[in-house]
Amino acid sequence: MAFCFLLSLQLISGVAVRADTDSVLTIWRLLDYVAVDYREAVRDGEVINADEYAEMVEFASTAKGKLDALPSSGEKGALLKQAADLQAAIERKAAPEVVATLSRSFAADLVKAYPVPLAPTVVPEFQRGKALYAEHCASCHGVSGNGKGPASEGLNPPPIAFTDKERAGERSIFALYQVIGQGIDGTSMASFAHLPSQDRWALAFYVGSLAYPTEDAARGEQLWKADPGLRSRTTLASLVGDRPVTLAATLGEDTANRLTAYLRRNPDAVVQTSNASLALARSRLSEAVLAYEKGNRAAATDLALSAYLDGFEPVEKLLAVHDGALMRRIEAAMGELRSTLQRGEAVEDIRSQVRVLDGLFSDAEAALDPRQATAASSFFGAFTVLLREALEAMLIVIVMLTLLRKTDRRDAEPYLHFGWISALAAGALTWVAATYLIAISGAHREVTEGLGSLFAAVILLWVGIWMHGKSQADTWQRYIRDKLGHALSRQSAWGLFGLTFIVVYREVFETILFYAAIWNGGNSSAVIAGAAAAVAVLIVIAWALLRFGRTLPVGKFFAYSSALLAVLCVVLVGKGVAALQEAGWLPVTPVAAFIRLEVVGLYPTVQGISAQVATAAILLIGFWRNERRRVA
Repeated sequence: MAFCFLLSLQLISGVAVRADTDSVLTIWRLLDYVAVDYREAVRDGEVINADEYAEMVEFASTAKGKLDALPSSGEKGALLKQAADLQAAIERKAAPEVVATLSRSFAADLVKAYPVPLAPTVVPEFQRGKALYAEHCASCHGVSGNGKGPASEGLNPPPIAFTDKERAGERSIFALYQVIGQGIDGTSMASFAHLPSQDRWALAFYVGSLAYPTEDAARGEQLWKADPGLRSRTTLASLVGDRPVTLAATLGEDTANRLTAYLRRNPDAVVQTSNASLALARSRLSEAVLAYEKGNRAAATDLALSAYLDGFEPVEKLLAVHDGALMRRIEAAMGELRSTLQRGEAVEDIRSQVRVLDGLFSDAEAALDPRQATAASSFFGAFTVLLREALEAMLIVIVMLTLLRKTDRRDAEPYLHFGWISALAAGALTWVAATYLIAISGAHREVTEGLGSLFAAVILLWVGIWMHGKSQADTWQRYIRDKLGHALSRQSAWGLFGLTFIVVYREVFETILFYAAIWNGGNSSAVIAGAAAAVAVLIVIAWALLRFGRTLPVGKFFAYSSALLAVLCVVLVGKGVAALQEAGWLPVTPVAAFIRLEVVGLYPTVQGISAQVATAAILLIGFWRNERRRVA
């Protein structure tokens, strides 16, 4: 775990010199091969397999030669010394444990000095790997992976037996991925670099599972689901980079074997944790830096956007409960990074911003550690999120409901009630889908929230101006009698349903995704209690507002309601623009030293502030025209 953490940390730091990726990966693969296979060549200071020993000598020499050709860096001198130490240890026929330690230490320091991508960008598909194995590998390695396929006869050296647990324990998924991509010189193992990277990752996961039986996977699933600590410290990067023997040294052999059997068959289970999500954000930012260094600004911007949407956004709401200030700092820093990439600033500026984000992600991981989640924090998190998200929608629904009752249009009430009830039902279906069927991407979340906010704002803009115009009209009763029948026709009533559905579902959608995240913290009873308390408070508020609205004179009701809807309209515009900016649909131009007030939808960007000012101006003009009509 520490090995993989160091690799991930250095990938993000950006201080190392960019090297030729293929050369670095080739050196890494050679070192991994030496670490694993040297024990087949030397035992007790004697050569037990001359061919294997010659291969070890050759691989160490090749690794040093390729290292010589890499660009200069501050760490290169130390790496060359490690290469020489490894060669000397092999020449003196040192113990396998010594050579393995030297090889792995060399490999770890290599990728710290010359960063390369070490994890897949999306979760590999295990079944795809199984199909690829049957097509490309089973003929030599055997259907079961025992190395005795029909095409294995006469091959020298013989194909690897993937079912050999001792050997499998020394091989990480990353090592298997490298062999699949580059092949092994001097053997029948050809390169499969022609396969897409995602296919090679899927194949590596399948091959890496063959030494671990299915029955162990079932026990591993039970261990995984029962231990929040395991879930919190396991990332996709660590799953790919750690060797099973490393895991066994920490957890014990039986536990390590069962977890390996389960997670290599179900890598998607890992990315459901907050740490994995932030690890993905780190990985995408690392790739963004590499793309930017190559001059591909568009790809770098897309990767930085993916780092936010697919890495940070899934844990954003949960982090807001634990540390709202930290959440806002990360969100602002990621927006600033995307803006910097789009402006084409210096590479060092990009690296500096990514280093800052890496530190912020570390703080976020500490804040989101399930061991830090107490019953009290889970209760208040569930309470505040539901209360905050539901209150906005509830205000709009109550205003509409009171309006219908004061204008004696109870025939339209079923459409309004059908709207919010349907939104709750759709929210329940979304919960099921997000939990059991599909992974709702960050982009889909932000676009849904953004478009829903803007749609509701447009409707409220019209309704608010209309209500203000009737707040002091002496003829409002005649207007209701003569005009409202047309205004609330069947078509308009369905429009009322649409408005109610959108404003409620927008809040439900955001709330259920938060609850899906907080539910895994191990305090489910506290979450339920927090939600129940929020519902109770909302019921009291709804009752008070309905009672107050019923006793309020119609003119004052229209005046107060129009003011409330105007404020909510400006808030929704701000939130809608911010969501679409986060989804990459709108540009981001930060405003330095400007306040951020999420409760009123105020975000420090030129686009968001401009949209809110424009909306407020339209409302003021509408109200002013209403006043002029009254005077006339």
